[in-house]
Amino acid sequence: MTSLPATITAIEISEPGGPEVLKPVSRPMPLPGMGEVLIEVKAAGVNRPDMQQRQGAYDPPPGASDIPGLEIAGKIVEVGLGVPNLKVGDEVCALVSGGGYATYCVAPAPQTLPVPKGLTMVEAAAVPETYFTVWTNVFERARFQPGESILIHGGSSGIGTTAIQLARALGAHQIFATAGSVEKCRACEALGATRGIDYKIMDFLKVVREMTGGRGVDVILDMVGGEYVQKNLSALAMEGRLVNIAFLKGTKVEVNLAPIMMKRLTVTGSTLRPRTVEQKGAIAAALRRKVWPLLEKKTVKPVIYRTFPLAEAAAAHRLMETSEHIGKIVLVA
Repeated sequence: MTSLPATITAIEISEPGGPEVLKPVSRPMPLPGMGEVLIEVKAAGVNRPDMQQRQGAYDPPPGASDIPGLEIAGKIVEVGLGVPNLKVGDEVCALVSGGGYATYCVAPAPQTLPVPKGLTMVEAAAVPETYFTVWTNVFERARFQPGESILIHGGSSGIGTTAIQLARALGAHQIFATAGSVEKCRACEALGATRGIDYKIMDFLKVVREMTGGRGVDVILDMVGGEYVQKNLSALAMEGRLVNIAFLKGTKVEVNLAPIMMKRLTVTGSTLRPRTVEQKGAIAAALRRKVWPLLEKKTVKPVIYRTFPLAEAAAAHRLMETSEHIGKIVLVA
């Protein structure tokens, strides 16, 4: 067995601030504990929670690494006690609570999945955070069913491109997606959206009402919040479900809640990072059964916009802040 180096290269947040505070540093090699594996990281996804952590607005959960990075792909180089189904040499992707922006990272075994057949390491690194998030929110919390309609805000984001493809693959009747340009709307439609809605020049509520004959949609996946909350309630059909995963435009709004009663709506939401290993492991198991076959058949696929070397994490964050990207930004170790 090849001996491991004593140190790793990681991207540290030197202080809360802009992308320039992301600095390459040397850290001690992490060690896998009970039920964990050590992964030599080949690629790591970049996500908005990483930006929030960098800005000082999203602290890691207790016990998690202070190094940003929530999803990785690579090769297992060491296996902790109590891990019966994974071995050294396995090529895997994993959801982690931190530590992904590094050359080596420890991951809980239940949150570690095989790289889907046919996917590159870069593509595999773009799967965990987005697919875990979409699956648990759209298909578990919002109970999306074949034949239903869905409105996905932020359709050209990593979450959005994933949600569009999964909704299409799992039998959606109509898929609406908001995005900030004609190009992004066309990209959403190419992935399977019935209609891309340019929120800068169109009223998504008006479009949804027109295209559903006034009925509205069954499910809305929202990461915007703010002024969208009231419009979302208005855009839902009878028995509709609204699920919030972020509030980019604010958490405090004045809302007329009457539609919740009149249309028997469900309003819910969740965060992924603070959940227990057991809870995340249950999501991973569902993905392995329901979604991994779709990835391996190329029915759904991560949309990769651009990659950056690990040392250029600051540049990756600058790009994400522009919101120019369609799909995922990935760091390559």
